[in-house]
Amino acid sequence: MTLDAGGTNFEFSAIRGMKECVQPITFPSESHDLDRCLGNILRGFETIKKQLDAPPAAISFAFPGPADYINGIIGDLGNLPAFRGGVALGPMLEDHFGLPVFINNDGDLFAYGEAMHGFLPELNHKLEQSGSRRRFRNLIGLTLGTGFGGGIVRNGELFLGDNGAAGEVWLLRNSSDPDVFAEEHISARAVTREYLVAAGESAFGAHSPAGEGNTVGAESPAAGGNPAGGGGPAVPTALDVYRIATGASPGNREAALQAFRKLGQALGAALADVLTVIDAPVVIGGGLSNAWPLFFPEMLRQLNGHFTMADGSRVPRLEVNAYNMEDPESLSTFTSGEARMVQVPFSGRKVSYDPAKSIVVGVSRLGTSKAVALGAFAFALHANRPQPNFHP
Repeated sequence: MTLDAGGTNFEFSAIRGMKECVQPITFPSESHDLDRCLGNILRGFETIKKQLDAPPAAISFAFPGPADYINGIIGDLGNLPAFRGGVALGPMLEDHFGLPVFINNDGDLFAYGEAMHGFLPELNHKLEQSGSRRRFRNLIGLTLGTGFGGGIVRNGELFLGDNGAAGEVWLLRNSSDPDVFAEEHISARAVTREYLVAAGESAFGAHSPAGEGNTVGAESPAAGGNPAGGGGPAVPTALDVYRIATGASPGNREAALQAFRKLGQALGAALADVLTVIDAPVVIGGGLSNAWPLFFPEMLRQLNGHFTMADGSRVPRLEVNAYNMEDPESLSTFTSGEARMVQVPFSGRKVSYDPAKSIVVGVSRLGTSKAVALGAFAFALHANRPQPNFHP
């Protein structure tokens, strides 16, 4: 049984053979009330268990950090304040259900699900179809929504780090304000704030309210502004800003477009730092990923930009060129590469050489919640796998 835990909603499901075997259900997170929050977690898993035609083997799910994931203890969460002080969530579920429980970061499991059954297999299939000999084994996964999360998959394994703190991209330095972390400009609240600033309105206290306002695009339900209280003007949600930017709702369209360009700028700067260290394709999920046509262009400009040297010369921002998986022309250029035959010195033999260093950035193929569920399933299988014996 699996759970995708967000600051707003908890989505429960069950996986068998890497496929969902029940209809997922959603309960509110009740993020400010620990008893109600834990009650909904128990109720969600109990409801899923009743739908199964066989007893479940384990519980594996995503939960925001900071946390001691190995021991199942959740720490002080920004999006779920009821958990402050440390809550032994994993042991609670083990006691209640009598099952092994595996908990990990939602960004990590999103990346793992897309690497195993979504974005990465599709990318390698496209390369095979194009006749390219290249194949990718690594993946960076990013989630954009209420917060900014990430995960890293290396050679088919989820890379957690020695402290379980790998992929915590939300704490990258913010390119727009070096004293602020990246999430402040890469999140739903950032879209709302930047819209208000560009429109010449006050951004004090602006935030994207809970619920549908953090998700944009065709899959999202319609939502109006969130009343600011005291009879004041409505505070727009990220969905409102998206609808204004696409012309679906009235408003300051240029300000809305500017808000998403700012998102792309901040995301591109943060992602460039990640790609400098981790050479891998990138998949983006979360509620804001549906607005990719609005922020991808600026993001890619950042990735393919330049540094300026003291003498005025320019150096590419990255060792690799970044291409857009969602644009057929860009994808075709990426898959074609620059392969050619070169002569082996002192020999009549030639070998293939592709000097192009490149990666591709695209959006989730599975949908964020499904990717997290599949990632949780794969992680539990790996955690239960017998480890080889090592002899000195």
